[in-house]
Amino acid sequence: MNGPARATASVPATSANLGPGFDAFALALDLSDVFEAELADEWTVEVAGEGESELARDERNLVVVAAKRVFDAVGFRGAAHVRCQNRIPVGKGLGSSAAAIVGGLLLADGLVGAGLSAREILQLASGIEGHADNAAAALHGGFVIAHREADGFVAEHFEPAIGLAVIAALSERELPTAEARRALPATVPHADAAANAARAALFALGVATGRRELVRAGAEDFLHERYRAALVPDAGATRAALLAAGADAAVLSGAGPTVLGIFTGSDDADALERARSAAGSLKLPPGRRALVMSGDRHGASVHAAR
Repeated sequence: MNGPARATASVPATSANLGPGFDAFALALDLSDVFEAELADEWTVEVAGEGESELARDERNLVVVAAKRVFDAVGFRGAAHVRCQNRIPVGKGLGSSAAAIVGGLLLADGLVGAGLSAREILQLASGIEGHADNAAAALHGGFVIAHREADGFVAEHFEPAIGLAVIAALSERELPTAEARRALPATVPHADAAANAARAALFALGVATGRRELVRAGAEDFLHERYRAALVPDAGATRAALLAAGADAAVLSGAGPTVLGIFTGSDDADALERARSAAGSLKLPPGRRALVMSGDRHGASVHAAR
């Protein structure tokens, strides 16, 4: 198979759930990892930046795991040397795993010229990660609602009609997604499910129509945050600090431990200015630091060349 000898992919950070949108909502953020790959005789990995002292540098690396799925799918027997320039914090609920997976899929697709569609890439990504929300937002940018159909995952993507920015209140500790999943009950009360459906609808409607008051009203969750409270004991204090500083809403980012303060504005620049101003007066609990980001409306990109 003749394809480009080198490829570069840029993939943004993402925040999933966003309160009531458990395993469905996700927002792309303006902070990206950059992955490079060139065909080689064996798999090798370089990692610089976030996670450089802990991420695997062999075939266990998620970029390689994902790339091999594409190579195997098209019957390509080669390998690649992969370089990861990571800016997304690892294990903090900002989609670093999804970024690596999407990056690996895009790199491999570019190298072998498979011509995979966004839907096909999403299926491969969700097959590795187990859910589609982060990967869908990383692929498309903007705001996504991911859901499962009989033939796999589907993502509805739209540009927020309101300016969005965030303060990610990062914790010194990590919270593995598997541990956070184990904290969830097998069932929830019917009343909680009904309340969550209403809040999720309000939140999505607010993002889609630009009605800030609906974003604020819709951010309350009934499905996962309360059950994970013991795993993130300072989440309540962090949420209170973000709201006191002026955030329109404060939610766990993914499974945590990051707590996300959401800021709206007339456009992204206005929302980002609000978030930066709030960060100046923000008083977070010990062990937390603030990372200010705007939304990303472009999603992942890939460039392949000889």
